Amino acid sequence: MTDLGQYQDPLTIQRVLNTARTIAIVGLSSNELRASYFVGYYLKRHGYRVIPVNPRESEILGETCYPSLLDVPVPVDVVDVFRAPQALPGIAREAVEIHAGTLWCQFGVINEEGARIAEDGGLTVIMDRCMKIEHARYIGRMHWLGFNTQRITSVRSGLQ
Repeated sequence: MTDLGQYQDPLTIQRVLNTARTIAIVGLSSNELRASYFVGYYLKRHGYRVIPVNPRESEILGETCYPSLLDVPVPVDVVDVFRAPQALPGIAREAVEIHAGTLWCQFGVINEEGARIAEDGGLTVIMDRCMKIEHARYIGRMHWLGFNTQRITSVRSGLQ
């Protein structure tokens, strides 16, 4: 069993959220009722550039959709994965090949081999965490209330 704690460090999560600008979402759905769509919509609304990666779609959230990470024509800071855990090793290889900074695996996307491939390729790995929830926790409205930030404050001062 994977020790997920090593992939859920609060300071690492905050650093990724505060430095990333371009997020490729692998498995982004055009169905507004799917979690991937809501996360992509939320991240786009909060200033991130969202790049959909889904071979079955041509456009999602008003953005051109690419069949794989290797087809994305711009640098990617974070690869956010909404796919089955078995798909993670291949996605991790592509993330390494495009020199992404972080491989972010959503809830339930847990695969030791995929994490190892990404880490060996120099990527930061965050696993079994939702990017939208973590953004809300550390940067968004939940932060204003002090949820899980180890302190209650109205001051935003970046990384702690």
